[in-house]
Amino acid sequence: MFNFSDKKLSAKLLDGIEKMELNIKIMHVCGGHQETLVMSGLDGELKKRGIDVRQGPGCPVCVTPAREIESAIYLAENGITISVFGDMIRVPGKEKNLMDLKTEGKNIQTVYSIDDAIDYSVKHPEEQVVFMGIGFETTAPSTASAVSRGLPKNMSVLSTHRYVPPALEAIVNLGELRLSGFIEPGHVCAIIGTKPLDFLSRDYGIPHVVSGFEPMDLLVSINMHAEMIKHGEAELKNEYTRVVKRDGNRKAIELMNDVFQPVDSEWRGFGIIKNSGMKFKEKYSDIDAEIVHEDILKDIKNLNIPDPPGCKCSEVLRGIFDPEDCPLFGKLCKPLHPVGPCMVTAEGGCHIAYKYGRMRR
Repeated sequence: MFNFSDKKLSAKLLDGIEKMELNIKIMHVCGGHQETLVMSGLDGELKKRGIDVRQGPGCPVCVTPAREIESAIYLAENGITISVFGDMIRVPGKEKNLMDLKTEGKNIQTVYSIDDAIDYSVKHPEEQVVFMGIGFETTAPSTASAVSRGLPKNMSVLSTHRYVPPALEAIVNLGELRLSGFIEPGHVCAIIGTKPLDFLSRDYGIPHVVSGFEPMDLLVSINMHAEMIKHGEAELKNEYTRVVKRDGNRKAIELMNDVFQPVDSEWRGFGIIKNSGMKFKEKYSDIDAEIVHEDILKDIKNLNIPDPPGCKCSEVLRGIFDPEDCPLFGKLCKPLHPVGPCMVTAEGGCHIAYKYGRMRR
């Protein structure tokens, strides 16, 4: 499968990459990029030409540790209504997931936005409602906007939002992969701009390119990256200029800065990453579910829950395993019966590999 709208241009770009005779690893940090690479067949075409594009921790559902899932489970078991995005309800906690609780009669509300959770809270003032805020800088501004406007008195937010730049630095410092650079997530950069990523080239000498999400976006971005490698350059370049600007979305940044403060946070597969979590500032403590429901959550504050036996989701998120390397992939672990979060959500590497691997057979 090789699906491009402009086959002549794509062939020319691939031919140019092949002539560079490179043998490099690049990491992207976006589930949307992974789907485009696999769906279009670009991943295989690039490997033939010496470009191995590894998937990193670009799926926010996947990097959310089981302890945070367990927080939502504890709340639901104690009579709290949980409002959550649909791809989160089947991610495993310690022994159960939120879908299990829903079948047991607990009140788990699937929502498409925090506004849906607000509407539900207004209509059900007798219930205590917790919205589980998930995602990187792409979704955090909508949470921040709602919080800054004011939430219903019976509603609070469990923030599992995370900042992407600290995770990139953590990947570099881990040193598990000899990476030649990064393909940066276009959606995140549309919010934060390119300035917060300057440190990778400035401090670590790493070339990287902000990319859009069409197959041609990625192919052009990887060609830009290969050209930098070939000429010994280490810069941050922006392929996604139609959306991403140097300073990003200033209003969204202001909202996040007003509502959240960075704290050390656990990521699945990485452990604690410094200043990578978004915690509510003290002035918003009255809607911080960790404070509002502290009595329920106190027992799991330091709870450590390992990955399910045999699950290699952590290794997939660090780019050191392909999904097919996991012994559970396509056997015990399938989209309808996922063992790990990488098989749950459409942005998860295992889900993508399973979906399009079956289509290719």
